[in-house]
Amino acid sequence: MSDLRIEKPVHDAALADWRRVHNTVIPAHPLSLADARDRAVRHHLEVAYAGEELVGCSTVRPPVEGSRTATVIARILPVHRRQGYGTELYRRGLERARELGAETVETVVLSSNEDGLRFAERHGFVVLERYTLPGSPVEWVDLRLA
Repeated sequence: MSDLRIEKPVHDAALADWRRVHNTVIPAHPLSLADARDRAVRHHLEVAYAGEELVGCSTVRPPVEGSRTATVIARILPVHRRQGYGTELYRRGLERARELGAETVETVVLSSNEDGLRFAERHGFVVLERYTLPGSPVEWVDLRLA
Protein backbone atom coordinates (compact mmCIF):
# COMPACT_ATOMS: atom_id res chain seq x y z
CA MET A 1 0.00 0.00 0.00
CA SER A 2 2.96 2.34 -0.41
CA ASP A 3 0.99 4.19 -3.08
CA LEU A 4 -1.93 4.99 -0.76
CA ARG A 5 -2.33 8.72 -0.20
CA ILE A 6 -4.85 9.86 2.41
CA GLU A 7 -5.79 13.48 2.89
CA LYS A 8 -8.32 15.65 4.63
CA PRO A 9 -10.63 17.09 1.95
CA VAL A 10 -10.37 20.83 2.49
CA HIS A 11 -11.17 22.01 -1.06
CA ASP A 12 -14.27 21.36 -3.13
CA ALA A 13 -12.44 19.00 -5.53
CA ALA A 14 -11.46 16.66 -2.69
CA LEU A 15 -14.88 17.04 -1.04
CA ALA A 16 -16.42 16.07 -4.38
CA ASP A 17 -14.24 12.93 -4.35
CA TRP A 18 -15.30 12.15 -0.76
CA ARG A 19 -18.92 12.64 -1.82
CA ARG A 20 -18.50 10.42 -4.90
CA VAL A 21 -17.31 7.51 -2.75
CA HIS A 22 -20.03 8.11 -0.16
CA ASN A 23 -22.78 8.20 -2.78
CA THR A 24 -21.44 5.11 -4.57
CA VAL A 25 -21.22 3.03 -1.39
CA ILE A 26 -24.41 4.48 0.14
CA PRO A 27 -26.71 5.10 -2.85
CA ALA A 28 -29.78 5.11 -0.61
CA HIS A 29 -28.60 8.32 1.07
CA PRO A 30 -26.93 10.54 -1.55
CA LEU A 31 -25.29 13.74 -0.36
CA SER A 32 -24.84 17.04 -2.15
CA LEU A 33 -21.59 18.99 -2.15
CA ALA A 34 -23.20 21.31 0.43
CA ASP A 35 -23.90 18.26 2.62
CA ALA A 36 -20.25 17.21 2.31
CA ARG A 37 -19.09 20.70 3.25
CA ASP A 38 -21.33 20.59 6.34
CA ARG A 39 -19.98 17.20 7.36
CA ALA A 40 -16.41 18.42 6.92
CA VAL A 41 -17.11 21.03 9.60
CA ARG A 42 -18.81 18.65 12.06
CA HIS A 43 -16.76 15.47 11.47
CA HIS A 44 -13.26 14.38 10.58
CA LEU A 45 -13.26 13.35 6.91
CA GLU A 46 -10.52 11.74 4.84
CA VAL A 47 -10.29 10.73 1.20
CA ALA A 48 -7.90 8.04 -0.11
CA TYR A 49 -6.13 7.68 -3.43
CA ALA A 50 -3.94 4.89 -4.84
CA GLY A 51 -1.55 7.03 -6.80
CA GLU A 52 -3.98 9.44 -8.42
CA GLU A 53 -6.95 7.04 -8.46
CA LEU A 54 -9.76 7.58 -5.97
CA VAL A 55 -10.26 4.46 -3.82
CA GLY A 56 -12.20 5.42 -0.70
CA CYS A 57 -13.14 7.81 2.06
CA SER A 58 -13.78 7.82 5.77
CA THR A 59 -15.77 9.68 8.38
CA VAL A 60 -15.15 9.97 12.10
CA ARG A 61 -18.06 11.42 14.04
CA PRO A 62 -16.59 12.61 17.34
CA PRO A 63 -18.23 11.89 20.67
CA VAL A 64 -21.02 14.32 21.45
CA GLU A 65 -21.00 16.14 24.76
CA GLY A 66 -21.66 13.74 27.61
CA SER A 67 -20.73 10.71 25.52
CA ARG A 68 -17.52 8.74 25.02
CA THR A 69 -18.74 7.09 21.78
CA ALA A 70 -17.42 7.96 18.34
CA THR A 71 -18.55 6.59 14.99
CA VAL A 72 -15.89 5.43 12.53
CA ILE A 73 -16.91 4.67 8.94
CA ALA A 74 -14.52 3.52 6.19
CA ARG A 75 -15.88 3.29 2.63
CA ILE A 76 -14.02 1.71 -0.29
CA LEU A 77 -15.18 1.70 -3.91
CA PRO A 78 -16.07 -1.89 -4.90
CA VAL A 79 -13.26 -2.24 -7.47
CA HIS A 80 -10.66 -1.42 -4.78
CA ARG A 81 -11.87 -3.69 -2.01
CA ARG A 82 -9.79 -6.49 -0.49
CA GLN A 83 -6.51 -4.67 -1.04
CA GLY A 84 -5.99 -3.35 2.50
CA TYR A 85 -7.25 0.17 1.83
CA GLY A 86 -10.29 -0.19 4.08
CA THR A 87 -8.13 -1.54 6.90
CA GLU A 88 -5.82 1.47 6.62
CA LEU A 89 -8.69 3.97 6.59
CA TYR A 90 -10.33 2.16 9.52
CA ARG A 91 -7.04 2.11 11.50
CA ARG A 92 -6.61 5.86 10.97
CA GLY A 93 -10.24 6.52 11.87
CA LEU A 94 -9.95 4.48 15.05
CA GLU A 95 -6.79 6.37 16.00
CA ARG A 96 -8.55 9.69 15.41
CA ALA A 97 -11.58 8.59 17.46
CA ARG A 98 -9.28 7.73 20.39
CA GLU A 99 -7.56 11.14 20.06
CA LEU A 100 -11.01 12.73 20.33
CA GLY A 101 -11.63 10.93 23.63
CA ALA A 102 -13.70 7.97 22.45
CA GLU A 103 -13.83 4.95 24.70
CA THR A 104 -16.46 3.21 22.59
CA VAL A 105 -16.45 3.00 18.80
CA GLU A 106 -19.45 2.30 16.62
CA THR A 107 -20.06 2.14 12.90
CA VAL A 108 -23.09 2.05 10.62
CA VAL A 109 -23.52 0.03 7.41
CA LEU A 110 -26.34 -0.43 4.92
CA SER A 111 -27.69 -3.95 5.36
CA SER A 112 -27.37 -4.45 1.60
CA ASN A 113 -23.62 -3.76 1.80
CA GLU A 114 -22.53 -7.33 2.52
CA ASP A 115 -18.84 -6.47 2.01
CA GLY A 116 -19.10 -3.68 4.57
CA LEU A 117 -20.85 -5.88 7.12
CA ARG A 118 -18.23 -8.63 6.71
CA PHE A 119 -15.45 -6.06 7.04
CA ALA A 120 -16.95 -4.67 10.26
CA GLU A 121 -17.41 -8.13 11.76
CA ARG A 122 -13.84 -9.17 10.81
CA HIS A 123 -12.60 -6.07 12.65
CA GLY A 124 -14.44 -6.94 15.87
CA PHE A 125 -17.77 -5.14 15.50
CA VAL A 126 -21.01 -6.74 16.67
CA VAL A 127 -24.52 -5.81 15.61
CA LEU A 128 -26.38 -3.52 17.99
CA GLU A 129 -29.48 -2.69 16.00
CA ARG A 130 -31.13 -2.93 12.59
CA TYR A 131 -33.58 -0.18 11.64
CA THR A 132 -35.14 1.82 8.84
CA LEU A 133 -35.44 5.60 8.82
CA PRO A 134 -38.91 7.15 8.50
CA GLY A 135 -40.04 7.15 4.88
CA SER A 136 -37.21 4.91 3.69
CA PRO A 137 -37.33 1.18 2.94
CA VAL A 138 -33.55 0.85 3.36
CA GLU A 139 -32.30 -1.04 6.41
CA TRP A 140 -29.28 0.27 8.33
CA VAL A 141 -27.15 -1.72 10.77
CA ASP A 142 -25.48 -0.11 13.79
CA LEU A 143 -22.49 -2.04 15.10
CA ARG A 144 -20.21 -1.57 18.12
CA LEU A 145 -16.58 -2.54 18.50
CA ALA A 146 -16.53 -5.38 21.02
